[in-house]
Amino acid sequence: MQAAELFAAGHGNAAVAKDLRVSVRSVQRWRRAWEQGGERALASKGPVSRPKLSDALFVVLERELARGPVAHGWPDQTWTLSRIKILIGRRFPKSMTLSAIAQMLHRHGFSHQVPARRAVEGNEEAVSGWVKETWPEVEIPRRRSGPGSASKTRQASR
Repeated sequence: MQAAELFAAGHGNAAVAKDLRVSVRSVQRWRRAWEQGGERALASKGPVSRPKLSDALFVVLERELARGPVAHGWPDQTWTLSRIKILIGRRFPKSMTLSAIAQMLHRHGFSHQVPARRAVEGNEEAVSGWVKETWPEVEIPRRRSGPGSASKTRQASR
């Protein structure tokens, strides 16, 4: 719509392309459409393809995801894009790329999260004791730097 305003104001293709940060070829195509059909010809016609999963199918997928990966045969409770792709292939007669699945999930409000992995049998007291007592004995002490020089070459190398 900004292009239509600039066309009406008499701007050239190169100026419109520079202002909108698009290619001149795109502006030429837009200008032809604008000259033939006005602003309505420049209105978005929506996405080029329909979504792979309809809203009704996504509701089913959401229910399956809520059941968890273990219910679908995976050994842990971590959903990955590849697992979701396999689930979609099993549940629906659809095949989607991993990036398409990520975009679809993002559109529906899902976000990627990395689970905090903590040992179930972890003993916080033992860990903190090890860090305070054992680690200082094992750690290699850092070399202290001596007096420095602003010269790029060392005194001894001259």
